Amino acid sequence: MIDVVKRFLDYVKIDTQSDENTINCPSTEKQFSLAKLLVKQLEELGLKEISLDKNGYVMATLPGNIDNDFPVVGFIAHMDTSPDMSGENVKPRIVENYDGKDIVLNEKENIRLSPNDFPELKNYIGQTLITTDGSTLLGADDKAGIAEIISAIKYLNEHPEIKHGTIKIGFTPDEEIGRGADLFDVQKFRADFAYTLDGGEIGELEYENFNAALATITVSGRNVHPGTAKDKMINSIHLAKELDSILPVFQRPEHTEKYEGFYHLIDFKGDVEQTVFRYIIRDHDRDKFEEKKQILSKSVDLLNLKYGNNRFTLEMKDQYYNMKEKIEPVLHIIEIAKRAMKEVGVEPNVKPIRGGTDGARLSYMGLPTPNIFTGGHNYHGRYEYIPVESMQKAVEVIVKIVQIVGDKT
Repeated sequence: MIDVVKRFLDYVKIDTQSDENTINCPSTEKQFSLAKLLVKQLEELGLKEISLDKNGYVMATLPGNIDNDFPVVGFIAHMDTSPDMSGENVKPRIVENYDGKDIVLNEKENIRLSPNDFPELKNYIGQTLITTDGSTLLGADDKAGIAEIISAIKYLNEHPEIKHGTIKIGFTPDEEIGRGADLFDVQKFRADFAYTLDGGEIGELEYENFNAALATITVSGRNVHPGTAKDKMINSIHLAKELDSILPVFQRPEHTEKYEGFYHLIDFKGDVEQTVFRYIIRDHDRDKFEEKKQILSKSVDLLNLKYGNNRFTLEMKDQYYNMKEKIEPVLHIIEIAKRAMKEVGVEPNVKPIRGGTDGARLSYMGLPTPNIFTGGHNYHGRYEYIPVESMQKAVEVIVKIVQIVGDKT
């Protein structure tokens, strides 16, 4: 337990925030700071085939210690943190023997982590929590996954009596901006299947995720002095608001759950002359996903017909698809993870991801990759926290998966 906590606390202090406003890979040079540290630690553990490429991808191999031809299993986590909130000067706090009451993250600003707002906290009474200081995110997404993978590898190194086949390790950049798998070399990785350690609370096991698209709409207006604007001014802001009002109100994230999809307005910038705004479109069902895209496209067509001159320009791009299609033919890898959890005392919670994951893209690239919990909660913000006991269980699950694969699949 000490090993995984120490690693995690070291990792979160390294700023690895990604940036969607650049085409570089990695999107921020500072991700190399963590990548280089990980390479050093993997070398110290004696792993083989360690590499850090020019795009920030780290790979390594723990050779098998048995002669039999067993499947090669991989474990993957991402190094970057969300662009939504600063990952600089992270000052993690450790709350031992949590008493079930409010945790004061920042006394001066009266920022509290409260079970009134986050009832799941009550599940961790008596446990040790790692929280933020209220000014940054924590970075458990996904530095907890990295710490858990490396701690599990260290444990396997120290316990050669645990027989296992070849194990592959991969750490990726830019997952938070949807590019984590863009330049991942599946052929170089050479695993039969893998697991991302990028889930939330203890027990999560996920092999279904959203189909996803990004839509950017540009609205062209006409700016005229308001004193002489009658029948001349065309305010692009009002036109943009009209488009938003056409889309179904109850298909927004704040009104949906489980398998329900949504339109999410994520950015809106404009003036009278021009407004640019973006939606992410999500649905687990591929047909409903395509229908949502059509609704948005037809709404744009309708307003162009109403206002003329192609005032609305739509650019829409698919981002990733539901990995369920690629995992169902190899459901035994889900059964392996479920069995591993049960054998270390964790109740599996198989659920769909209301988001995306590197595993979705990798599954479509030929590497079936479901997702396993790290233990974290409230990712991407100041209320993020992770129970130490959940991190330890994640380490145990990794080790147990390796054992099961090494016994017989």
